[in-house]
Parts: sequence; C-alpha cells; structure tokens
Amino acid sequence: MTKLGYSLFRRFTNAGLFYKICVLVLSLALVFTSVEKVVARDYGNANIAYEIGLWGDVPYSAAQEIGVINLIQDMNSHRLAFTAHDGDIKAGSNSLCDDALYAKVLGYFNGLAAPAVFTPGDNDWTDCDRPSNGSYNSLERLDYERRVFFNTKFTLGQRRLAQEVQTTPLCLGVNGAVPCVENRRWTVGRVTYATINIQGSCNNLCDTAPNPAEYTARNAADIVWLRETFRAAKERNSEAVMLISQANPGWDQSDPTRAPLRNPRTLEQTDGQPDGFKDFLLALRDEAIAFRQPVAYVHGDSHYFRIDKPFLDSQGRRLENFTRVETFGNNQANGTNDVQWLKVTIHPRSREIFSYQQQIVPSNRVAVPAP
Repeated sequence: MTKLGYSLFRRFTNAGLFYKICVLVLSLALVFTSVEKVVARDYGNANIAYEIGLWGDVPYSAAQEIGVINLIQDMNSHRLAFTAHDGDIKAGSNSLCDDALYAKVLGYFNGLAAPAVFTPGDNDWTDCDRPSNGSYNSLERLDYERRVFFNTKFTLGQRRLAQEVQTTPLCLGVNGAVPCVENRRWTVGRVTYATINIQGSCNNLCDTAPNPAEYTARNAADIVWLRETFRAAKERNSEAVMLISQANPGWDQSDPTRAPLRNPRTLEQTDGQPDGFKDFLLALRDEAIAFRQPVAYVHGDSHYFRIDKPFLDSQGRRLENFTRVETFGNNQANGTNDVQWLKVTIHPRSREIFSYQQQIVPSNRVAVPAP
C-alpha cells in the first residue's frame, strides 16, 4: 500500500467511516438479495396456493385518500404474494398532475407490506393535458412516471419482487424512442403475470390532445409484450396467465355507458369513436385460444366491479378459458363507498386456478355500516 493509500485508509478508519461504509454496502447487498428471494421462498413451490390483492381507480378525492390508507392497512393484514394497482391514481379532471401527486402515491405503494405492482392509467398522464389538470405535456408526464415508479427492475412495496422489463425502445417519450419500462412480467408458482400499458380515453387517440404516433408505437410494443408473455408462460409450463392493464376496451354491444361498443365477432368498434383497442384484442383472442388454459384479464377504467366472460371468438362462441376481472373504482359522490379491493387465490392444483373474493374494508363502508 502506498503512503497516500495508507493515509486515506487511516483517515477513514479513524473516523469510523470505512467500517460504516463496508457495513452499509454489505447490508444493501443482503437486502436486494433477500427481496428477490422472498416471493420465491414463500411461493416458489408450484403446488402451494397463495393470494394476491387487486385494486385501482383510486384515490380521486381527499376522502378517498383516507380510504386508501384504510385499504392499505386492510391489505397489510393479509399475507399476500403481491398487490397490483391497475391505474388511475387521481381524478380525470380538476386535479393537478404535479410532481407532488406522484410522490404522494409512491408513498402509498411503499406503505404496502407485499410487493406492489402498478400500471399507469389515463388520468395519470394522457389526460394531464386537460386545462383543469394543469395543461401538462402528457408524454412528459409519462416519462416522469417511468422515472418515479419504474426506475429499477423491482416492484414497489416494503418487500420487493424482481420483474422482467420491456427494455427495447419501442415506445415514445418527449425526446423520441424510449423503453416501455412500465410493461413488466413475472412468474409466481405456476402462473405468469404481466402489466401492459393500455389506456382509457381511446388509448390516447381522442380527448384534449390525441397523439396517434405515441399510440401506434406503444400499441405495437404492447402486442409484442403480450405475445412474449404467452410464449414465456408456455416455456415455463405455467398453468395460467394474468394480464393487468388500465383500460376497459369494450367487448360487445352491451355496455354503452361504461365502455366502447364493438362487434364481438370481428372486434370492430361500432360507436363511431376512434378505436385504440381492436388490434390488441385480436392478438389477445388468438393468444388466449392457443394457450387453452385459464387467462384472466384485469382492468379498471369504468369503475364497476365485475367478474364475467365477455370475450367471444369469431363465430360468436364464448371463450371458456378467458375471464374479465374489473376492480372496484372511484365513486366520488359516495366517498369511500368503492374504495375496496379484490383478493385472488391461486390454486395451482385446481381446474380454474383463480378464485375471487371481494374485500369490503370495514372502515370504508358508507351505505351499510360495518357490523
């Protein structure tokens, strides 16, 4: 060791810094090693059942912010493999898309004991160009979300889970092509999961400042990620696939108040509005039929809790292996009335794999008080 090196070593040692730095580096290494192994250790056995929590479309108001704190406490009282918020962390109008918003929501996610998954919603970025939201550049807000929520390969939450990330620069940002880092994939037990950035408001083809170029790039990236997810599920011998996105794309002619109307056989949109979903739905239908095993499609957007089977093939026959799951969502008129979550139990040895149980948070009940 040179005299200079020895002198520096003595200075660090005498100040106690050298020891502290070594301990800190070792501790961080152990932490990041452990967070990757937590879920594998607890749920890696392909024959063991486990539970996850789904929520989204909240908070939209100050009352719902209190409701979200109650919801997080309720989720934390369960032993969940992970949680997933399917987008819209604020109201669509009269609600600023400022940096403070994303910092506050990051705090919510990191208050969850289980790994916390998130996929963006249209209220979070595409609608931020509305004057009542601050007239932001929507692409800049999506870039900012990518930096805040998706800057590592890990989920958010107090325990973290490593995920695969779509790192190919297929999406658009303010300054050109960027990776779609919000598109994530992971496998727990015998199920493969993925988030896909699909938005309400026509998937960025309508509203205040539509952006067809952004849509075209992201839609192509989403279809690539969809197909890669099913390919990965087959390679891993997964028994089921769960996809999580924000938009309700519309499936048929039955729901004009909450979703786009489309011909369920051709998947053509029939209500005269720009169609930001047809190509993705056609790819999803092909992949679900080829996979043959259970496929769950989780979304928010239209604020109506339901679990049903609206997807038909080109001959008008229901896809038996496909289930649409829409999480609870905003009901501003009634405060915390719909600030609730859905618990999904994954039974690896069962025929349908997924079973669902709504979780009505006692302190968030409005119409009927908790017993």
